[in-house]
Amino acid sequence: MDRRAEISEFLRSRRARLKPEDVGLPVFGRHRRVPGLRREELAQLAGVSVAYYTRLEQGNGQNVSTEVLDAIARALRLSDTEREHLIHLAKPTQKKKRAAARAAQRVRPQLQHLIDAMTGVPAFLVGRRLDILGWNTMARALLGDFPSMPPEERNMAWMVFLHPGARELYVDWESKAVEVVSILRLCAGYDPDDHQLSALVGELSVKSDTFRRLWAAHTVQDKGHGIKRLHHPLIGELTLAYETLRLPGDQDLSLVTYHAEPGSASAESLGLLAQWGVDQPTDEPTEPSTSSSPAR
Repeated sequence: MDRRAEISEFLRSRRARLKPEDVGLPVFGRHRRVPGLRREELAQLAGVSVAYYTRLEQGNGQNVSTEVLDAIARALRLSDTEREHLIHLAKPTQKKKRAAARAAQRVRPQLQHLIDAMTGVPAFLVGRRLDILGWNTMARALLGDFPSMPPEERNMAWMVFLHPGARELYVDWESKAVEVVSILRLCAGYDPDDHQLSALVGELSVKSDTFRRLWAAHTVQDKGHGIKRLHHPLIGELTLAYETLRLPGDQDLSLVTYHAEPGSASAESLGLLAQWGVDQPTDEPTEPSTSSSPAR
């Protein structure tokens, strides 16, 4: 992915969603040639010259300071996640660090033992590009038969957009789709030179019109917890809370869990699913502790 194009499209999309009256500026004339704020209006709000902001929006803002980026973020009313994304685009991580981050991820045996011990809670481990690197029996029973999938399909984005059962599983599928694309956007901002991520985005863009539309919106968010409604083919509808726990000692690895409110109908259904999962074969993937074939 072209970093210059990424920062240009991101800034333009954020400008387009603001109107002068939203930020306390007077409106002159009825007809405006561009949606949202003009460049000169944004530059005025941020306290920089129009020429300087124009160069930055065109991807030519070499050596831009964090202070200037903060001023632009405030003017555009960016969220904390959007601000971080802007900084990654404008001040990319050093190439050596990015290259090291692309090394194949491994799940420590102790982590796999931990989620295996969570017998009543669906739990799985997510790495870079939303690759699914580890799971327990409950996650397999709830979300999909991971061991039977080719490694390149064990990816949350691939499953949401290309797996035939995803739209039936997620009651609010569109919300889940936006969430997934937003996280992939963050990944692209951190490392636009990740060829495996580019290949995944390319495949999804070709095969899914919805993904292509959502990707073009440049939405970025990092929602670590919330509520999901699922419709499981065996036990029906479930309302579950999810938590995404970062693992500081394991770079770019997160533990995701689902749980039901105690005493609820969903908790009872999860109990039934747990029993069903115990009765299933426990085939393991070819290489359960590595991501040797990252998502396309």
